[in-house]
Amino acid sequence: MQFIDLKAQYAALKPRIDARIQQVLDHGQYILGPEVKELEQALARFTGSRHCVTVASGTEALLIALMALDLKAGDEVITTPFTFAATAEMIVLAGGRPVFADIEGDTCNIDAARIEAQVTPRTRAIMPVSLYGQVPDMDEINAVAARHGLAVIEDAAQSFGAVYKGRRSCALSTFGATSFFPSKPLGCYGDGGALFTDDDSLAQAAREIRVHGQSARYTHTRLGVGGRLDTIQAAVLLAKLERFEWELERRAEIGERYERLLAGVGGVQRVAVRADRNSVYAQYTVKVDDRAAVQAALQAAGVPTAVHYPKPLHRQPAYAQYAGTDLCAVSDREAARVMSLPMSADLSEADQDRVVQALAVALKGAGSAPAAKAASAVVAH
Repeated sequence: MQFIDLKAQYAALKPRIDARIQQVLDHGQYILGPEVKELEQALARFTGSRHCVTVASGTEALLIALMALDLKAGDEVITTPFTFAATAEMIVLAGGRPVFADIEGDTCNIDAARIEAQVTPRTRAIMPVSLYGQVPDMDEINAVAARHGLAVIEDAAQSFGAVYKGRRSCALSTFGATSFFPSKPLGCYGDGGALFTDDDSLAQAAREIRVHGQSARYTHTRLGVGGRLDTIQAAVLLAKLERFEWELERRAEIGERYERLLAGVGGVQRVAVRADRNSVYAQYTVKVDDRAAVQAALQAAGVPTAVHYPKPLHRQPAYAQYAGTDLCAVSDREAARVMSLPMSADLSEADQDRVVQALAVALKGAGSAPAAKAASAVVAH
């Protein structure tokens, strides 16, 4: 069993992916070829954004957004500690200072109610993370930003395709930044990412920054980076977009089925999804006690798991210096309990049943007859 089954996805899309890649090989425009513009137009339409600027990675998208906003040395950006390092990493590399606000215990997303207490005269932006495929409370976050004149950058690396109050992730704030890393809901076959904005000047800045700050060839009007998306990766993404809506429907079905099956399993708590939004389940994440023992039992049963994330950023050596007034106790607690189960649009019901049965056994005492019987009952319906 695969944690994320990219081979099955490729098998389903092979003729389209191969044809798209062959077109690039035939025309030979490997950098900023026609597929890049085609993809940007398609992604802008999909999200409802005015502009899409494709870039080399989701990490690069965050950096370019901060550079386009002209973040200055010492400027503060409020974000969550319960995220991958790239979120805070790009703030620091852009010259800023990450300020952490704790998370909601049920969703693991940043707690919008805790953000305003972290605003200071040095605050320049808020960078919420749409974790596990679900958008946080963006209306509340945008309201805080409006009161204090701040920009908002949605780190939507895990939530491309998600819907919040009828609007798509990436089109909810000043900037939306996503990743096309292969394991993401929409992934290429290498690194890739994109920025979304309705602001014409910010879009122009982002386009210049991604090509070393050039406004025209060899005319460098600002500092920039080598941050372009390769044409072949754009071709892969265009092919995958053809069945992306179907994949989103499948992810929703599989996520809802996990919810139903796990409702009968004791000792496991599911990450909550709010009623006014959905999740694209970049990961299907649960919370368990004695996680190491549960993971070991699942591994022995042939079920892969992953932990996103075992140590929050305010506990990481590189970022501990930025721990502030919010002690982020909820992040500490949930980091010790979260565990992600196999999830992809091509996950079969049989494999899903196997995952749930193995988890039920692991939680009740691996290998015991009563546990195995209870686990079989869980998936019988």
